[in-house]
Amino acid sequence: MAKFLVQKSAPLRGEVKISGSKNAVLPIMAAALLTEEKCVIKDVPALRDVDVMCRLLESLGASVDKELENNRVSIESSGEIVYEAPFDLVKMMRASILVLGALLIRTGRAIIHLPGGCAIGKRPVELHLKGLRALGVKIDEEQLNRGIVDATVDKLEGNTIYLDFPSVGATEVIIMAAALAEGTTVLENAAQEPEIVDLANFLNKMGARIKGAGTDTIKIEGVSKLKGVSHHVIPDRIEAGTFMVGAAMTGGNVLIKNILPNHLKAVIAKLRECGAYIEMTDEGMIVRGDMGPLKSTDIKTLPYPGFPTDMQSPFMALLTVANGPSVVIETVFENRFMHVGEFNRMGANIKTDGNCAIIPGGKPLTGAQVVATDLRAGAAVVLTGLVADGTTEVSQIYHVDRGYENFVDKLRALGANIMRVDE
Repeated sequence: MAKFLVQKSAPLRGEVKISGSKNAVLPIMAAALLTEEKCVIKDVPALRDVDVMCRLLESLGASVDKELENNRVSIESSGEIVYEAPFDLVKMMRASILVLGALLIRTGRAIIHLPGGCAIGKRPVELHLKGLRALGVKIDEEQLNRGIVDATVDKLEGNTIYLDFPSVGATEVIIMAAALAEGTTVLENAAQEPEIVDLANFLNKMGARIKGAGTDTIKIEGVSKLKGVSHHVIPDRIEAGTFMVGAAMTGGNVLIKNILPNHLKAVIAKLRECGAYIEMTDEGMIVRGDMGPLKSTDIKTLPYPGFPTDMQSPFMALLTVANGPSVVIETVFENRFMHVGEFNRMGANIKTDGNCAIIPGGKPLTGAQVVATDLRAGAAVVLTGLVADGTTEVSQIYHVDRGYENFVDKLRALGANIMRVDE
């Protein structure tokens, strides 16, 4: 198994270009199944999850031309589409459920095992299925009890749907299904993430009629057909946030290119509270942590536009070296403090109580053997290794490969002392 070896490094300095968004490209790739015509997706990050989605689409009958070295994927599904997704691919990635709506549109049926991914909480699909039922989809309850979604539909019909929680995945699945349903669908308490907006923009280019994406109420007027298009994926706000935190906590000075600051307002605000200097220029965002010692702050994760749960573990890494105690409250996923044990191996002395973590801050950190317990936690322990004395050995880094393109190369270009060892 591959691992990272991280040693205490000089402050990160230089410039880094942010890749296309993982969380935007995966639903867009799934949505390409909604047309028989070719869709060309650009700025696609070369990630493990993208590779899995390519393989999944091919297994369903799509033709996929993957040029990840050029950050481009072309998808065409003019032939017969299979309605059952292979379990060996679905179990690798939570985003596999995103093909649900497209399969129902193309074949009238979809069979998908409840998917895998990071072990950060239950992340149920009840809201996805609630929305689809409202559109006329029938779910085999006996199969569902066995962990298999077996959905069928004769005709999708628009409806008004209220989500009990603004689930990103449910919002995406419902938008895709409603785009080609008869009549109008109104989705209330919808997720507002930028990735939802990017999916809606992609679908609207294809000929869909979607209004309100980025707000809590989305209106979808169904159309009879969608066409193939070309589309550039938005920059990855979580990768950008990770490098922003890395620059600040190492006392660095980094220019971050290909970044949309409006997508990162909560992260910017909290970094400034900690004493980081942030400035937007024509070239990108400058983040500096060399203007003085970092101060503690409290964060509470919330659905967008609140502080993103995906930035909770990287930001906690910063709080381990800030002066003074901080409190982190996790409200989105119930099992997203698994990285606390890894930080504590390095001397952070963090205490948890339910969904609350108390970080004393300012503790001397020492390199240790740690585990990437999930995708974002893997990046977080790497950042911590950059400021800890000695060597930090990070295992199970396949999680990191799922969401960060060329992570080691980008860090090394900024002066980080990190190497990947393939055993």
